[in-house]
Amino acid sequence: MLQVNKPTSEINRDFAEADGSPSQTLTSYLDIIRRQFPTMIAIVSACVILALLYLFTAAPQFTSKATMVIDTRKVQLFQQQSVLGDIAVDSATVETQVEILKSENISLAVIRDLHLIDDPEFTGAGGGLLGVVVDVVANLFSDGQVASEFERTRKALERFEKSRAIKRLGLTYVMEIGFTSKDPQKAAKIANAIADAYIVDQLEAKYQATRRASVWLQDRIKELRTQASAAQKAVVDFKTANNIVDTGGRLMNEQQLAEVNSQLVMAHAATAEAKARLDRMNDIQKQEVPDANVADALKNDTIVKLRGQYVDMASKESIWAMKYGSDHLAAVNLRRQMAEIKKNIIDELKRIQESYKSDYDIAMTREEAIKSSLANVVSESQLTNQAQVQLRELESNAQSYQAMYDNFLQRYMESVQQQSFPITEARVISAATTPLKKSYPKTLLILAGAIFGGFLLSFGVAIAREFADKVFRTTGQVEEVLGANCISILPALAGAASAASVGTQLARKKNNPEPDLLRYVVDNPLSRFAEAVRSLKVAVDLNSIVRENRVLAVTSTLPNEGKSTLSTNLAQLMAHSGARVILVDADLRNPSLSRALVADAKNGLVDVVAQKMQLEEVLIVDPETKLSILPAGTTSKLLHTNEILASKAMHALVTLLRSKYDYVILDMPPMAPVVDVRVTSSFVDSYVFVVEWGKTKIDVVRHNLRGSPEIQDKLLGVVLNKADTKALARYESYHGRYYYQKHYSRYGYVE
Repeated sequence: MLQVNKPTSEINRDFAEADGSPSQTLTSYLDIIRRQFPTMIAIVSACVILALLYLFTAAPQFTSKATMVIDTRKVQLFQQQSVLGDIAVDSATVETQVEILKSENISLAVIRDLHLIDDPEFTGAGGGLLGVVVDVVANLFSDGQVASEFERTRKALERFEKSRAIKRLGLTYVMEIGFTSKDPQKAAKIANAIADAYIVDQLEAKYQATRRASVWLQDRIKELRTQASAAQKAVVDFKTANNIVDTGGRLMNEQQLAEVNSQLVMAHAATAEAKARLDRMNDIQKQEVPDANVADALKNDTIVKLRGQYVDMASKESIWAMKYGSDHLAAVNLRRQMAEIKKNIIDELKRIQESYKSDYDIAMTREEAIKSSLANVVSESQLTNQAQVQLRELESNAQSYQAMYDNFLQRYMESVQQQSFPITEARVISAATTPLKKSYPKTLLILAGAIFGGFLLSFGVAIAREFADKVFRTTGQVEEVLGANCISILPALAGAASAASVGTQLARKKNNPEPDLLRYVVDNPLSRFAEAVRSLKVAVDLNSIVRENRVLAVTSTLPNEGKSTLSTNLAQLMAHSGARVILVDADLRNPSLSRALVADAKNGLVDVVAQKMQLEEVLIVDPETKLSILPAGTTSKLLHTNEILASKAMHALVTLLRSKYDYVILDMPPMAPVVDVRVTSSFVDSYVFVVEWGKTKIDVVRHNLRGSPEIQDKLLGVVLNKADTKALARYESYHGRYYYQKHYSRYGYVE
């Protein structure tokens, strides 16, 4: 059980008053401080004492800082490309340089230059009383041998790295080098030495890399020179052997092939033009009166003159025929003359046609001759092209070797120059100076932090102690706050769901291996949960000695506290033991029990009370335990469920059930949301009140029970549900995990 300085009821009353005005809230906090004042004073005092002890024993430390920048702008005189290639300075590069500054190589260089292995600050006792104590203890367990130089160097390096601080300033290229020491002058000296060692290391690294590259380049240049000369000689020898002549960058056979191909194109065009003229002349010959719309006909004076005469006579013939008729002698003579002129035109066109045909034949002959010449050139070119493939490969090798030779020769010249003028991108922009004030420890800051932290810690502990009993966790709390017996504590089941979600859980049962919570006592009769439900049945039976206790109503303060699960398991347990038991779903606002057990039931309690159906017509019997179940029925359209439960018909139904069954278990709605439970006190013998362990607030439960004296008068007891047995062991050992493992497990009880 929780140990508090005041009774739980008084603590909760103090917090209830805190919900009022600001003055009441302040008063409640002052009351908390007053009740927890010794504890708070002890915690604050302990924090201050620890801070003072640290300030008196810690040696003062001084920090000096130097700043260095990575400058990407090089001196123009030495701005040749590096042999190894200059890496662009970006964020990753700056971070890399920071890690180089932190490397052991730089640290050991400073330690050697400043002879820090002979400095007691780095190899002797640590700073302050704590360091002296550590060294004394180390000497007690040492073998008495003098430490070697390597051991002293490693120890100095360890303390050196702890005192050194290197970081990048924001997103800039600036790096800050800080060093903390008991001697302010030493701190500045070491910080500057780190910067100098870094610059020297960068110069030495570049010099060594350039020197190694130069040596390697010399050997590689000799090899490439020989390979380039051999490749060039192979190209010349191959051209001579295969009679390959190069004329202005092109082979001779390639030039001939291009020229013949060009001539063939021109000959083909001339042939096409001659054929077109001949085809046009053939089409003109087929006309009744040839129009001769070709270039040569238009330029022929005879045809032009004949066509003029023909047009003039055609005009006259048309006039005479219209005036004197087509059979007139003058018209007939004109038509005869026109026919003669037409014959003369056709004869002249035939002469032109013969000329076109002769031109076409000449063009065809010339084109065939060029094609034959082209075939010969192509045949010769194919032989040359076969050799050209190998020639190109030889030329490509020669060019590659020559390019590599030129490139390596240029790099070698650059490396020779850079060996004489090594430069680095880093430079110091602010040297470290001797600090005037200690940087650590900060007396005022540590004392203020100790006092403030101690006050926060102590107040948090006080609040935690005051709030420890805001929920029900023990049987003593139930008896003290509610004045009622705590009948049993039900353990939380694995995969347990709230009462509001029981229907959803059962709907998934076929595909879900989780236990059926509404039949848990039947499926797991030796479980701790079943044993706790049996203790509730024993309490019911013992109370029956004093008064009749056959009609039991199970309710809770809020939804989802597990009242439906408890009422179903209690009814199943009683029915399984042989008693006649009926389970009635009286939660007309949210009949979750009916949806879970008999989802397809359309009629139930509402219909029986309304006298629409008989009791036997709506009852459902569990085939295994013989438990009778009376579902709620259709309740979706009910507005005043309390009137139904308080009706005479409901009284008559309960009286009937009392006569037919040994136990009548009513699953009632929760008390906080609805008032239905209060109207059932006239026909209910006892109430079982379910409270969720560690979750339901004490004030809520107490308020609901105080507002329902008729319920409290018939209250059989309280059941703490969904208890965490591991956590419960810290409050009541006889309800804890150890007790059940030691005593219940030997009789076969399971979790």
